[in-house]
Amino acid sequence: MRAVIQRVSSASVTINGEVKAAIGLGFMVLLGIEAADTKDDAGWLSGKIAALRIFGDENGLMNKDIKEVNGDILLVSQFTLHAAYKKGNRPSFIKAARPEQAIPLYEYFIAALSEKLGKQVATGTFGADMKVALVNDGPVTIIMDTKDPA
Repeated sequence: MRAVIQRVSSASVTINGEVKAAIGLGFMVLLGIEAADTKDDAGWLSGKIAALRIFGDENGLMNKDIKEVNGDILLVSQFTLHAAYKKGNRPSFIKAARPEQAIPLYEYFIAALSEKLGKQVATGTFGADMKVALVNDGPVTIIMDTKDPA
């Protein structure tokens, strides 16, 4: 699993002209699921995201996690995070999980992250054409990959 985590002051996802979900302070998380991913990947990644300390403390240092600032998470599936682009100019998405595998893992990830956060995670709709808007706070952007946990 690959995630792009952005610290935001606000974020929303719109589908067919209607806002599906919106948050204020928190994380905008783009999640890519590949064919090799498992529930173990989802458990590890959700734990890392929930504990990620990238919010400022009283000294302006990144020492607070999302729970300490009462932040929210907006999670959007994005298979294009697994694009293979080195050969040619048209990306290949061969490593991305097919929907029959990805959807259950996506739903498992939502549940695991919601449990660790202590409240429901806002989401887009898997496979939908979504318009994502956000105000990146900082900017702060972190990329995590369960296949490269260092």
